[in-house]
Amino acid sequence: MISYCCKRILTAVPVLLGISLLAFVLGVLSPGDPAEFVLNQDGLYAPSEEQIAAMRAELGLNKPLWLRYGTWLLQVLQGDLGTSYITGRDIAAEILMRLPATMELAVLALAMAGCGGICLGIICAVYQGSPFDNFLKSLTNIMLSIPGFWLALVLILLFSENLRWLPTSGTGSFKHFLLPAFVLSCATMGTVCRFMRSALLSEFGQQYFLIARVRGLSKLKLIFNYALPNAVLPVIALLGNYFASVLGGSVIAESIFAIPGISSMALEAIRYRDYPVLQAYVLVSGWILISVTVAVDLFIAYLNPKIKLGERQ
Repeated sequence: MISYCCKRILTAVPVLLGISLLAFVLGVLSPGDPAEFVLNQDGLYAPSEEQIAAMRAELGLNKPLWLRYGTWLLQVLQGDLGTSYITGRDIAAEILMRLPATMELAVLALAMAGCGGICLGIICAVYQGSPFDNFLKSLTNIMLSIPGFWLALVLILLFSENLRWLPTSGTGSFKHFLLPAFVLSCATMGTVCRFMRSALLSEFGQQYFLIARVRGLSKLKLIFNYALPNAVLPVIALLGNYFASVLGGSVIAESIFAIPGISSMALEAIRYRDYPVLQAYVLVSGWILISVTVAVDLFIAYLNPKIKLGERQ
C-alpha cells in the first residue's frame, strides 16, 4: 500500500506541472494587462504608458514567459506561492484564511449528497417498480437538470426572503451554509441515488444474497449486512471525487451566497488578472484533488481487502 501511494504521488507530479503550465499560459494569453488593473483599480483615471511600463517592470511582467514560469515554479517548490498583484498580500496566507469556509461548505454538501442519495437509493431499490420508485426516478432527473444558479436564487427567495428561516449570505453560523451546501449537493444527490439503486439491484441478484434470503434472514439484515457493504463501494468513490471537485469548484455557490472561500478568491483573480493568485489556486486545487483521490482508494481497499491496489488480479 505504501508503494502504491508513492507511485500515485509520483504520477501526480507531471499532472500538477501540466495544470500549472496550462493555467499560466491561459492567463497570459487572455486579454487585459495586470499592470493597468493595479494602477487603475478605482477607474477614476487612465494611467500613462510610462506608468504602465514601470508597473510591468515592478511586477516582473516584462521578463520572458519561460523565465517568469520557471521563477514562480522554483518559489512554489520552496513553499512560497508569491504575492497578489492587486492586494499585495501573501497568497499562501490568503488561501489558509479562506480554505476553512470552503472546507465547511464541502463537508456539509458531501454529507447531504451522501446521506440523502444513499437513503433514497435504498428506498428505490427496495420498492423497485412501485409508484414511489418512479416518482424518485423522475425527481432525480429534475435534480440533475436544474441549473445551480437558478436553484440558489429560488432557495434564497423562498427560505430567506419569504419564510425568513435562513440567512442569505455570509459565514456567521451553521445556518449560513445550509442553502449553498444544498445547491452544491443537489445534482450529486440525484447521481448517488441512481448509483445506489443500480448497485443494490445488482447485489440482490447475486448468489450469496439469494442464499441468505432462502435461509430466512430479515429484510433489513439482508440489505444492511449483505448487500449494502458491497453496493456502497462505487458510491464512496463517487463521493470522494465529488468532495475534491467541490473544494475547487464551488464558484457559483460562493459567489451567490457571498462566502469568502478559495473559489471566490479565484473568481476575483480572474476578474483583476491576478496571475499569481490564479496559478496558486489551480495548484492547490490539483493537490487537493489528487490527495482525496488517493485517500478514497486506500479507504476502499480497507473496506474490501480483496482489492489489490496497483496490481492485476
